[in-house]
Amino acid sequence: MRERVDRIADPWGDRTPYGPGGRWPTRVDTFLEPGVPADRVERWVRTASLLHSNGDAMDVAVLDGRIVGVRGRAGDRVNRGRLGPKDLFGWQANHAADRLTRPLVREHGRLVETDWDTAMNAVVTRSRQLLRDRGPGSIGFYTTGQLFLEEYYTLAVLARAGIGTNHLDGNTRLCTSTAAEALKETFGCDGQPASYGDVDHCDTLALFGHNMAETQPVLWMRVLDRLAGPEPPRLVCVDPRPTPVAARADVHLAPRAGTNVALLNALLHEIIRTDRIDRDFVERHTVGFDELARRVARCTPGWAGSICDVPARDISRAAELIGGAQRLLSTVLQGVYQSHQATAAACQVNNLQLIRGMLGRSGCGVLQMNGQPTAENTREFGANGDLPGFRNWENDQHVADLAAIWNVEPERIPHYAPPTPAMQIFRYAEQGSIRMLWISGTNPAVSLPDLHRVRDVLGQERLFTVVQDLFLTETARLADIVLPAATWAEKTGTFTNADRTVHLSEKAVDPPGEARPDLEILLDYARRMDFRDRDGGPLVHWHDPESAFEAWKACSRGRPCDYSGLSYRRLRGASGIQWPCTDEAPEGTERLYTDGISWAAPDTCESYGRDLVTGASVSETEYRALNPDGKAVLKAAEYLPPHEDTSAEYPLQLTTGRTLYHFHTRTKTGRAPQLAAAAPEVWVELSAVEALARHLGEGDLVEVTSPRGSVRGRLRITGIRDGMVFLPFHYGYWDAPGGDRPAGPEAGRAANETTVTDWDPVSKQPLFKTAAARITLVERGDGTPAPAPTTTASAPADPALTAPTTGGRTALATQHTEPAEDRP
Repeated sequence: MRERVDRIADPWGDRTPYGPGGRWPTRVDTFLEPGVPADRVERWVRTASLLHSNGDAMDVAVLDGRIVGVRGRAGDRVNRGRLGPKDLFGWQANHAADRLTRPLVREHGRLVETDWDTAMNAVVTRSRQLLRDRGPGSIGFYTTGQLFLEEYYTLAVLARAGIGTNHLDGNTRLCTSTAAEALKETFGCDGQPASYGDVDHCDTLALFGHNMAETQPVLWMRVLDRLAGPEPPRLVCVDPRPTPVAARADVHLAPRAGTNVALLNALLHEIIRTDRIDRDFVERHTVGFDELARRVARCTPGWAGSICDVPARDISRAAELIGGAQRLLSTVLQGVYQSHQATAAACQVNNLQLIRGMLGRSGCGVLQMNGQPTAENTREFGANGDLPGFRNWENDQHVADLAAIWNVEPERIPHYAPPTPAMQIFRYAEQGSIRMLWISGTNPAVSLPDLHRVRDVLGQERLFTVVQDLFLTETARLADIVLPAATWAEKTGTFTNADRTVHLSEKAVDPPGEARPDLEILLDYARRMDFRDRDGGPLVHWHDPESAFEAWKACSRGRPCDYSGLSYRRLRGASGIQWPCTDEAPEGTERLYTDGISWAAPDTCESYGRDLVTGASVSETEYRALNPDGKAVLKAAEYLPPHEDTSAEYPLQLTTGRTLYHFHTRTKTGRAPQLAAAAPEVWVELSAVEALARHLGEGDLVEVTSPRGSVRGRLRITGIRDGMVFLPFHYGYWDAPGGDRPAGPEAGRAANETTVTDWDPVSKQPLFKTAAARITLVERGDGTPAPAPTTTASAPADPALTAPTTGGRTALATQHTEPAEDRP
């Protein structure tokens, strides 16, 4: 059956129901430019989604040398042909008229166009000067979660062994570093235990701080299809907002911000109290159960309810569902990762799975989710605070193995301290020890917390800033050198999604003007710097994406994230293969830990762990005493109150987050007409109770103020929990008049004008969801609703107040569903 659907108004499309253990039916979603029929498309070029972490496989339609649409790939294990709104419409940003097409250099305070030789020579000259005068610690790199595998690996080699700096991190520090740390704390090593395919088998699905419907809409389609089929799974949702997930949940828990550990400890208490424990699994595969049981012994639902402001009976009911599950799948995202005690809370979700014995079999496991398309790759390749291949920087043998692969002396790879996290990199730049900062594919002048401070750092005369991006972002405006980059579909490379699925993205069209692929830029820099190995040969010896991939395969061989069985040829033949993929597992590996815990032994683990309160490292000696046999660690945590709580001056909890229709700082989605129209401007969410107490109404212009700054937006009254105010974080200033933030104390547009400079002690992830604020009226509305979507968590409490979000005729996409009788 083929039909046309407005995929802004109906973002998840039609249902294709199926039951437990069944195969998710195919539904192919397609969007082509108006006036371009499918039979006019000259080529379909394979790729996968760039604007979230789900890894939806798709093909790009090419006509006359330009992209004219996209189509979901029916045979792919991730999406079975489906695409979300950002997949369907986001590619139009490639055609934006304001793409950067030539390098820019700052002259007399202004950015002016130049040629590539001039720009790269300036970067190389400053690099050599700083290495000579101040050493490798004076240079830092801050990258993204949207490059390709081959680009991250090249960056890691040139930064770690070429420059010799410890200052390399990604903006994935802001979204999923807690996922990596929680997995390392529990399993000794990063790597997603479960698989998207577990949705097909689970009988209970628990989502902790994970608004799947908006952050991973295609995975939510999979859940919706299970819910529409026979024997649907039961849902537990933990989220303070009335998300689409919450609307379908059997139990919805909406706790106060910063109280996740208290809530999770109560769930653990109930599971242990009612003896819903797989004691054989716990004995064979874990350490630390006695300490965990002792720690949660007094954490009753009543105790947690008073802290979280959640009814104790609802906590008990959630525990009943989790404790009664035969196949339990849990997912975790930003509601945990960007909140107080982030790693401690994420570890408690792991603990729930482990004490129930729900690991390593179909329908059972945990998905510590990612927020970006290649966030997983930043972790695998050492671009997010680790060494490549999930190697342990404190293990001399791991460092020596890496040095042998790169053919350098071990001392050349900095491992005197943990790799520097992003917030510390910016602190070093603020203090003056970092004098050159190379920023690629990210926009910290909007995405980092406490923005006035970030702008001050980037605006320093002594800091030489290089920005590599597609557009003149708020960050690029502060740079000394701006390098125009190619993007998705304009270059070739691979990327890995949140469940370890590797896709190949082929070049479909040429980039505009003189823009270059990120790999080409990095290879050019390595050549100009003349980085050499210990035998005098080129340190970076590859020359194109495929040879870079082959180099990475050698680095990954024998490690948890083993790619040695993959190749471009294999990825062109299949559509999505999960690592580890080896000669022994040539088709990839659907889920980890099917035969016990694999990488937690002291000699093989990626980390010895950290104290969940202080972040202090656990020593190798301590780890060997705790876990000599390499089991999973049940790491207990005590609830501690948030650092910034409400007060008479700031009586509301402030939380920030995403919307379905935008990605990060809107540099791409804000240039796609359908997505921009669906959520055109920043808004503010408040409950009806809080609005009434302040005499505020839908559409009023209000100001949200924290101890750091203010944001103005139109008010949307929703079903958000009382005592909380929400801001979407996507909005900056690139499309504001002049492209700049208002000068002086005037309220801004970016949510991070208000967020706090604070981070989790273990993962070093900033806390975007734990702050205090007040809200005041600026002017009454004229009856026009707030410019917030109505299909998502921002839907109005009174649906009669506003018309539904719609993309109209320009958002009509084709859905082709196979007949029911043809479904497997």
